[in-house]
Amino acid sequence: MQHAVGSPLPPPHLPGHGPAIGWSPAAHHPGPHQGPAPVPPPPAPGYPAQTPHPPAPHPPAPQQAPAPAVPDTTGHVPLPPGGPVAVPSAPPATATAPEPATTTLAVLLIGPAGAGKTSVAKYWADHRRVPTAHISLDDVREWVRSGFADPQSGWNDNSEAQYRLARRTCGFAARNFLANGISCILDDAVFPDRPVVGLGGWKRHVGPGLLPVVLLPGLDIVLERNAERTGNRRLTDEEVARIHGRMAGWYGSGLPIIDNSQLDVPETAQVLDEVLARSIASPPSW
Repeated sequence: MQHAVGSPLPPPHLPGHGPAIGWSPAAHHPGPHQGPAPVPPPPAPGYPAQTPHPPAPHPPAPQQAPAPAVPDTTGHVPLPPGGPVAVPSAPPATATAPEPATTTLAVLLIGPAGAGKTSVAKYWADHRRVPTAHISLDDVREWVRSGFADPQSGWNDNSEAQYRLARRTCGFAARNFLANGISCILDDAVFPDRPVVGLGGWKRHVGPGLLPVVLLPGLDIVLERNAERTGNRRLTDEEVARIHGRMAGWYGSGLPIIDNSQLDVPETAQVLDEVLARSIASPPSW
């Protein structure tokens, strides 16, 4: 690059450095010749020297008040408490009978395949006057897709492990719903003579406040309802009869039992409310 005569060359620009100190960009662009800065004349005799006025100080910046705390509006849902669900407190002797339709409850509906547990539980949850959730253990077990251990293929370590995991998941969900004021009804084929699929696990994961109720219609009704099922929910008649016979062990257990052989779903749900009212007043020992 050609530079005008008398214009100094720019200093080298080193990588990572800006222009050299003392080099003005104006020196790189020639313009009118400027001499040295003029020196002001000395003050006349008898007059004090004038000094430039100091710059006026900047006014202090106004202090802003701290921003008010913003309330939590993110829809936070608290996790369930660490302790299990407590037993419902019995009402005073002078009080009227409790109304299950407006009470926050945790209910476990027990029964053999074809007893109508899921249909009754859904109807009961749909027609309550307070928020209510339905949790079916079979549905939660089938969340496992690849590697699902179907108990119909044989009860083994894998099917038992997945059953326990599903029951623990249902218990956590029930406590979470109850901690937020939402009742829940769970359904499961709980056997009275098998500790693995017995009440002990439900009591451990939900708490002693869980109210168990048994649906136990006649064998002919159970066989008829099972015949209407499809997929892996349908069992053989021999399996249905075997399960139904083992469920008879609930008689004499102290748990309330509803024989819904001659009841439709709404009628069974109404009887369930009556049974729960008695259970709240006098919780069963289990």
